[in-house]
Amino acid sequence: MELQFTKMQAYGNDYVYVNAISQEIGEPHALARRVSERHFGIGSDGLVLICPSDRGEFRMRMFNPDGSEGEMCGNALRSLSKYVYDHGLTQRTEFEIETLGGMQHVWLQAEDGKAVNITADIGQPRLAAAAVPVNTELEQFIDQPVEVLDRTFRMSALSWGNPHCVMFIEDTASFDVAKYGPVIEHMTQLFPNKTNVTFAQVVSRDYIKIREWERGTGETIGCGTGCCTAAVYAALLGYAGRQVRVEQIGGILEVDWRASDGHVRMTGPSQTVFEGVLYL
Repeated sequence: MELQFTKMQAYGNDYVYVNAISQEIGEPHALARRVSERHFGIGSDGLVLICPSDRGEFRMRMFNPDGSEGEMCGNALRSLSKYVYDHGLTQRTEFEIETLGGMQHVWLQAEDGKAVNITADIGQPRLAAAAVPVNTELEQFIDQPVEVLDRTFRMSALSWGNPHCVMFIEDTASFDVAKYGPVIEHMTQLFPNKTNVTFAQVVSRDYIKIREWERGTGETIGCGTGCCTAAVYAALLGYAGRQVRVEQIGGILEVDWRASDGHVRMTGPSQTVFEGVLYL
């Protein structure tokens, strides 16, 4: 059996996309594991299936490299939006996508028949840790000192379906991510299961730099929801405004935490890496 796939990247996250509307996928969990095993060929951070939806324009099913199904990833969502527009599955530039984590709204900027910039509304941040609540705009928001090896960090954790803990440091360029990232990842006494780790540097009130340690993978060149977590945390602590640019190794995302509805929007490009056929 031949399976058409497209590998896409959105500032850090590489996903293999499969059109599950025109192709039948019998065992997606096994397929996700197989894709991951081919990391240097077509492998990626995960598998994304584009499925029909009764609630939105499309439904996104996202799978982790171990075959488990995840809720939502902002970069995966933006790349899916580019896929469906560039491949002619929709001519709309504004629509909703159903995910396991809820309904997500996207807007596309198109040039010459291709989506070149995508804004994704990933909803309201949710609590992803269980320690001491403090009085902020969120009903429960965690800001706590945590000892990690030879340092004490103030950190919090928020979630859009995939939890991220975030802490501010003085300089991301010289920081030893590989030393502290895996230790924090496994602090299950504070965070549910394992967590992604975002190290953030506030450059100005509208500019933040981050480096991202992804659970089970290591340092990545970028993460959309990690950017949003850093932006929300900075705004809550008064370090930055609600509209910021967040720089990752892979590029810059624009993050807007809207006062009108409490939703977070991320804006940035996505690109197609290559397309091919997987023989099953």
